[in-house]
Amino acid sequence: MDTINDKQLTLDKRYIRMASIWAENSYCNRRKVGALIVKNQRIISDGYNGTPSGFENICEDENNVTKPYVLHAEANAITKIARSNNSSDGATLYVTASPCIECAKLIIQAGIKRVVYSEKYRLEDGLELLKKANIEVEYINPNE
Repeated sequence: MDTINDKQLTLDKRYIRMASIWAENSYCNRRKVGALIVKNQRIISDGYNGTPSGFENICEDENNVTKPYVLHAEANAITKIARSNNSSDGATLYVTASPCIECAKLIIQAGIKRVVYSEKYRLEDGLELLKKANIEVEYINPNE
């Protein structure tokens, strides 16, 4: 490996570990997911899965089923960009779980060019859509 790829891999592992730590902020019981959007080696947004602003921080109903209005970590990070002066165009998204198809659509529309994830989601249609949109998709095991 050349030094540029080594440096990128080191950064990727660092950011994916940071996304894992950020996931700890989630109030969801079934799965905690964290996301960071990075551009020019600067974190420009972050997110974790949870309820919309102003809602109680309870993600599951009495049957432990995720409530339909719970936002995914990627959606939270992308919508946070909309309320800032930053642009996600050309950025990298680090997320602890591979994106679902709905989040993949948001990623494409946000102009994100690269997605790094550390855990496969049960459905892979989101990853397939990202690849179809020529977005670089990379799996990284943060423990290696």
